[in-house]
Amino acid sequence: MEKLTDKINSPADLRKLPQSSLVQVAQEIRQIIIDKVSKTGGHFGGPLGAVDLVVALHYVFNTPEDQLVWDVGYQAYAHKILTGRRDRFGTLRQLGGISGFPHREESSYDLFTIGHGGTSISTALGLVQARDHQGKSNKVVAVIGDGSLPEGMALEGLNHAGHLKSDILVVLNDNNMAIAPAVGALTNCFNRIITDPLYNRVRREAERAMRRVPRLGFRMIRAAKRLEESLKNLLVPGIIFEELGFRYFGPVDGHNMDKLIKMLGEMKKLPGPKLLHVLTVKGKGYSFAEKHQWKYHGVTPFDPATGEFLKKPSPETFTQRFGKTLIDIAKKDPSVVAITAAMPDGTGLVEYAKELPNQFYDVGMCEQHAVGLAAGLARGGMKPVAAIYSTFLQRGFDQVVHDVCIQNLPVIFAMDRGGLVGDDGITHHGVFDIAYLSPIPRLTLMAPKDLDELEAMMRFAMESSGPIGYRYPRGSMLRFYPELAIPNPGKTPPIILGRAEKIVSGSDVAIIALGSMVYPALEAHVLLQDQGISATVVNARFIKPFDEELFASLLQEHRAVLIVEEGVTRGGFGMAVMERLEPLRSNGFRFRVMGLPDRFFEHGKRELLLQQAGLTTDGIVAAAKELLQERSPVYVR
Repeated sequence: MEKLTDKINSPADLRKLPQSSLVQVAQEIRQIIIDKVSKTGGHFGGPLGAVDLVVALHYVFNTPEDQLVWDVGYQAYAHKILTGRRDRFGTLRQLGGISGFPHREESSYDLFTIGHGGTSISTALGLVQARDHQGKSNKVVAVIGDGSLPEGMALEGLNHAGHLKSDILVVLNDNNMAIAPAVGALTNCFNRIITDPLYNRVRREAERAMRRVPRLGFRMIRAAKRLEESLKNLLVPGIIFEELGFRYFGPVDGHNMDKLIKMLGEMKKLPGPKLLHVLTVKGKGYSFAEKHQWKYHGVTPFDPATGEFLKKPSPETFTQRFGKTLIDIAKKDPSVVAITAAMPDGTGLVEYAKELPNQFYDVGMCEQHAVGLAAGLARGGMKPVAAIYSTFLQRGFDQVVHDVCIQNLPVIFAMDRGGLVGDDGITHHGVFDIAYLSPIPRLTLMAPKDLDELEAMMRFAMESSGPIGYRYPRGSMLRFYPELAIPNPGKTPPIILGRAEKIVSGSDVAIIALGSMVYPALEAHVLLQDQGISATVVNARFIKPFDEELFASLLQEHRAVLIVEEGVTRGGFGMAVMERLEPLRSNGFRFRVMGLPDRFFEHGKRELLLQQAGLTTDGIVAAAKELLQERSPVYVR
């Protein structure tokens, strides 16, 4: 059979096809996703479930003049295939390839570079208002999943859109899943909806008929509205959206192409705020993903014929050790509770949730609420551990300040994916946490060099009387030269507040390494030694408060200090150390900070991105040698 997708290089090509061929187009797109993602890995179940909806949207609306705004974005794989990126789809999430999310530098069809949930309604409403200010008439559609809708920004956007009464369409892609099964009262409400799409059409026709009745028409409409509201309260949970000012339509089968096309076509003609509720199946079209939706949300390479993952055995990860250790701690202390924001799998809490369900909270995609909930739990005498990706904790910044640190509450922040995360790219790198959390009074911050130290820091944090956090990287420990016999750190020394660990002593240059950079620094020590350069390596351990006494002594014992961190240099750990030690620096003494420069990093394997940034063993060696040869007293990368 001829492949229709081979002829589709833009939505305009799609719209030239007869509607009867769209099912075939959707099937072909699903096969492309299966074939390519099974090789590259990436998000999987969500993109498959949204294929029919994506095809219908581009068929009905005149994109890119009509504007589609995506939420989270991994549901938009079919969108990428239809908008001129089919031939590059095999480079998905690879260094130099296309992003796994919409990216405004890739295509004019991508209005925003996105990766966080709950943003589409607000940004789409901004486009609507800009359109209206400029007297344009194009349509704007915001697509959002049921897992994202409870997010605070999404609800704020709905509230404002309903108030403004502008012409906007919100499409709710409801598959009863976020990454894990969706949670919350709002999700349960969606599951109870039993309305018929005919309801809205009948209402409009009845109202027009009643208006034609002389004198009595207005009273009839008013009475009918009272009856309608009573019935809706009984039958239509969509009343939530109606009360917010939206016309609610649905639910409609998101895999029935003809119904989707008809419904979208009718709604396109209607003015004002409208919401279409679409029911889809996560993983649609691939039986293994339909059956095991959670497992196939995001995948590593797998065999399409069997669904078996081809993942090679790998060392234990920081996330896995975190999950195991927290189970052990919480079993011994019933006051310990774990909190995640729709990420039980990503944060290593799946087994914890199974073994200790009464000590576990999944709050959905609501990071602000997660931090506020933790504050309340701590104030009530519990020991909450908020396990949130570094990039997502950004969303709860005000709550960290206002609800936790001002109150000086013993909330523990477990910040997974601290540093460059790899394939998820620009929206997911956890590179700002040190800079945005360090200025907050009362907050203690740590970074472990390895798995054993993470475990030690976790147990140390349990004894804290105030807010405390530890950030750790994605995956396992970094070793750029695993064959090198690096100095053995030995057993993890006890964690003492504000104390660093001097692992190996030298006389020429002192390397203060933070967290993930400790082992590359130790490898650098060996390579420098072979070149006649003696290097001290210090494991900083604490970002705040750091070991001022030890660091000051390094100035007396060495010609230079090199500080290495996997975070942004502006406002980062190294800058804080330099600022504090600058008054102690003698003439000719040299500092240098190695970290991430003032730019955003795209997607690619974590090791490759670290090479781009120079945060490797070789990069540390080169920086140490340059620093010792510098004439300038201070040099900041």
